[in-house]
Amino acid sequence: MKKRERVFAAMKHEPVDRIPCYFTTHFAREAAFGQAAVEEHLKFFREVNPDIQKIMNEHLVPNMGSIKTAEDWKCIRTITLKDKFMEDEIELVKRVLDRCDRDAFNIGTLHGIVASTIHPIEPDYGYMPVRQLLCSHLRQNKGPVLDAMKRIADGLCQLAGKFVELGLDGILYAGLGGERFLFTDQEFEEYIMPFDKQIMKACLEAGGHNILHMCKTDVNFDRYDSYKGLYSIANWGIYETGMSLAEGRKRFADCAIMGGLSNHKGPLIEGTSDEIRQEVRRVMAEAGETGFILGTDCTIPMGVPYERMRIAAEAIK
Repeated sequence: MKKRERVFAAMKHEPVDRIPCYFTTHFAREAAFGQAAVEEHLKFFREVNPDIQKIMNEHLVPNMGSIKTAEDWKCIRTITLKDKFMEDEIELVKRVLDRCDRDAFNIGTLHGIVASTIHPIEPDYGYMPVRQLLCSHLRQNKGPVLDAMKRIADGLCQLAGKFVELGLDGILYAGLGGERFLFTDQEFEEYIMPFDKQIMKACLEAGGHNILHMCKTDVNFDRYDSYKGLYSIANWGIYETGMSLAEGRKRFADCAIMGGLSNHKGPLIEGTSDEIRQEVRRVMAEAGETGFILGTDCTIPMGVPYERMRIAAEAIK
């Protein structure tokens, strides 16, 4: 089977000649943009040889003004494909697709509505403080904040559609907001869910597929129950949330599940070659051969040798 065929078979719970795999890593800043990013993506794909190839996205929604109160979110303007950060990511995708293995299942990175909303001011506050600020502002005066989020979501819908038009098979939708310690269930349903669904539907309507990545710790997975039908692959932090592959199979029975390995510690990150192979075999035995894609909880940190991921990929065979 070709890589792309293998992934589609896994999504449909059909037999595969071997379990497909997916690995992705953060590149050093000097290799994250422009032609350097193109070359680093191609090097990574070549050396790791995953079935799913994800194009990273470091072109984030830019700062558009100081945001200290809920009313300040009015500074977030309409976003279109003509914005420079959008044009730069589109150009990266074009260049990578021109030279990468088109037999692989190729996807783009789409930062979800929570991440994309905080990106403009995250450098001003820090990761956790800015997330808490977003929660506070929505509770204080949700109108201007939701209006800003809508403008961002509309832009992300355009990007999702463009990704598919360029030839990508779909997107990895990096969802945040499911954590219990930030939004309540009601707040998530009102503030986050509509935008998540809007963006994922835009990808589907363009003919693409969604991988739903439910990021971070203490996630209330019940919040994603109504997302069924919007994604073909589910990925979550097994080691961060404590929900095992077996539990995930039951919860996400209508799609493929992806993961099994820790991206922060354990054999893949710090073990010997034999320990990596043993861990892959253990995960495969637990997960089964259909409806499963070997991967990690989240993106592998910068600096982890590509050889480690290649060993894991080859251990499947």
